[in-house]
Amino acid sequence: MKRYINLFIAIAGGLLLWAAWPASSLSVIIFFAWLPLLWLESKIESRKKFFGLTYVTMFIWNVSTTWWIWNASAPGAVSAFLANSLLMCLPWLGFKIAKKWLGELPGYIALIAFWMCFEYIHLQDWGLSWPWLTLGNAFAIHPEWIQWYEYTGTSGGSLWILVVNIFLFRHIKNNFNREGTKRYKNLVAGILILIAPVAFSLLGFTPTSSSKLLPATKSNIVVVQPNIDPYEKIAAGTFEAQLQKLIAISEKEIDNNTTLVVWPETALYMGNGIDEQNMRENFFLNPLWSFLKRHPNTSLLTGVESFRMFDAKTKYSREFGGQYFEAYNGAVLLDSNGASSFYHKSMLVPGVETLPWFLRFIDKWFEKFGGTTAGYAKQIERAVLTEKNGYKIAPSICYESIYGEFMSKYVRNGANLVCIVTNDGWWKKTPGHKQHMNYARLRAIETRTWVARSANTGISCFIDPYGNVYNPQPYNTTAANKLSIPVNAASKTFFVRYGDILSRVMAGLSILLLVYTISLKFRKVVFKKKFPALQTDHE
Repeated sequence: MKRYINLFIAIAGGLLLWAAWPASSLSVIIFFAWLPLLWLESKIESRKKFFGLTYVTMFIWNVSTTWWIWNASAPGAVSAFLANSLLMCLPWLGFKIAKKWLGELPGYIALIAFWMCFEYIHLQDWGLSWPWLTLGNAFAIHPEWIQWYEYTGTSGGSLWILVVNIFLFRHIKNNFNREGTKRYKNLVAGILILIAPVAFSLLGFTPTSSSKLLPATKSNIVVVQPNIDPYEKIAAGTFEAQLQKLIAISEKEIDNNTTLVVWPETALYMGNGIDEQNMRENFFLNPLWSFLKRHPNTSLLTGVESFRMFDAKTKYSREFGGQYFEAYNGAVLLDSNGASSFYHKSMLVPGVETLPWFLRFIDKWFEKFGGTTAGYAKQIERAVLTEKNGYKIAPSICYESIYGEFMSKYVRNGANLVCIVTNDGWWKKTPGHKQHMNYARLRAIETRTWVARSANTGISCFIDPYGNVYNPQPYNTTAANKLSIPVNAASKTFFVRYGDILSRVMAGLSILLLVYTISLKFRKVVFKKKFPALQTDHE
């Protein structure tokens, strides 16, 4: 059994990370979940062996927390698990190298910098972006701990987790097999660092359980959860029935004070898409226009699978029959006068909606996801959708809501309401839809903005600026609910005004540490060549 002890430790690390992840209530485990890997790094000399054991930890973490991807595509899920686990190993390998060349304390600083730099890169639109397991997401079900995210975003949570883990590990390592007086300096520091942000959050912000957070206003928003099976949704000849269902559910909740109705991602879905430039003339949308005419004071934000035609080739266009077109996973703001503005999803899901050029050979692996690996066209700017009753909407389609800095740019541009339209039904009744909903609570805190969330199969709900959830609708339920939400301008938090400063600092520090480590290695190699006689056998 001794020969497998390191493997068991690596497995334990992955299981601890899983046990701490939403929607688990054991989030506190994350503060010592990295101890197994830190222990292995301190005991294993071989980089290759350490890399292999790190991969075991990361692979278990990825599979155990995001296994639900399997429901869409088994080959696609396997590729995602393998690739993301590999990327997660790189900061740890860099940590081991830096620790050897720079020393223990700089090495731990390098671990923090490298990991946070990795997370920051994963939050950018680089083709394989998958920030689902950003460490700071671990506290999504405990918004009362992290009200200070309005300053740091989730990167503050990642830093918090790493620092506490390192202090606790240094305590264990320094006292392991120690005879005589034990030292508790690192333990005390770790505990204080763990407690202080929670205390600051609990004492420094408005009580999150107060009913006073509900605004005193008559105007309300209705979010609709049609509960349409996503695989049946894309079947030919089903659009008319689906549209009638959406309208019927909405009618049950709309009243004279309803200013906005929100339908989920691709609620308007027709075979080859809907022509954005001719929506009014689309015969199949007549029931929609009749519905809006019956409610002239109400606007509708809905997901739509759409396209536009172009006379010449564009960056994202495709050619068909000698004509160029762009396809979109989009959202449109409608009222009785027609379409007032469109949004085209910008952060596309790897494999589902886009693939970098060097991975196009695995297109078929992802075809069951329901998207198009040929690629949707993206929208570059964070344009706010202005609704006639005063709501300035920050639209978020599907998993775009897990990108903190991305969403904050809408509020910086004047948005006073975040509307998330999503379809989590592809993953069926798994932890995926719960994780996704809870991540939206982080966006509300970072931007101090109300969130209206319409999810095809659930969980549809409202979230206040402190991360509290209102009227959550159970998964696999047909429902609609409404809530009064203020039209006031959202206050611009530090995070909204300045973005993810912490991650950018860590990215810069990572570059400096890498350059310095490489320069030390280079100087030693040169020294060995010039003075081989001075080298010891140990070196």
